Amino acid sequence: MLCILWFLDNDEVARALKKKVKILIWVMTAPENLNTKAIHVKKTWGKRCDLLLFFSSFQNDSYPVIRLNVSEGREHLTGKTVQAFYYIFEHHFKDADWFMKADDDTYVIVENLRYFLSKHDPNQPIFFGHHFKTIVKQGYFSGGAGYVLSKEALKRFATIGKNSTFCRQDGGAEDAELGHCMERLGVKTGNSTDKLGRSRFHCFDPETHVHGGYPDWYYSYDANGAKKVLAQAIPPFCISIVRLVSVFVTEVLGIS
Repeated sequence: MLCILWFLDNDEVARALKKKVKILIWVMTAPENLNTKAIHVKKTWGKRCDLLLFFSSFQNDSYPVIRLNVSEGREHLTGKTVQAFYYIFEHHFKDADWFMKADDDTYVIVENLRYFLSKHDPNQPIFFGHHFKTIVKQGYFSGGAGYVLSKEALKRFATIGKNSTFCRQDGGAEDAELGHCMERLGVKTGNSTDKLGRSRFHCFDPETHVHGGYPDWYYSYDANGAKKVLAQAIPPFCISIVRLVSVFVTEVLGIS
């Protein structure tokens, strides 16, 4: 709760940063999730983005949802991600400084994201997220927690990255494949932890992070050490939490 309501009483800093740090967030969704998950993003944190886009395998002009010529299914998450970033580079590159990918069950605290990014240069080849230390030499970022590309990172991805020698165009694990791609393009994994070493991006639901019921694989993947207890796991300036939207928004905030 503290994480969600951090700027509720005094939003002076948030309003000032909104004029300086421009963020485009795109949300990956599916036909069956439009009215059960994506709708909550649109009604809550999505309103605070400079630009919010939804992508799927179908088109919905009233929503709107942008159609990608990629089939649904986990085996095509890489293809959807690649094509979405290509679309954004072609149509919205000048509209933002930073470009974030999120899932439709992720809650993003946009004000905290702006605050964090205000200390970084979007013209540097860098990206941020929840850091996993395996598979890719410099590590990669969890797809579920969301990750943010700088303007320069997006430019390299959507130009040089179209060469399949650098970036896989579909298949594989989406987040790891993006990590391989960024490394080959010279885009660095940025450190998004706070002064106490706590991650600002969270790849599990709040209950898991608070109580520490992590799957076994997580302990060898997490670059910052899996932490338990609310004060250790979820800092006041957290940026994202997964699987929070449909539960928190409907049951706690009462939005349907």
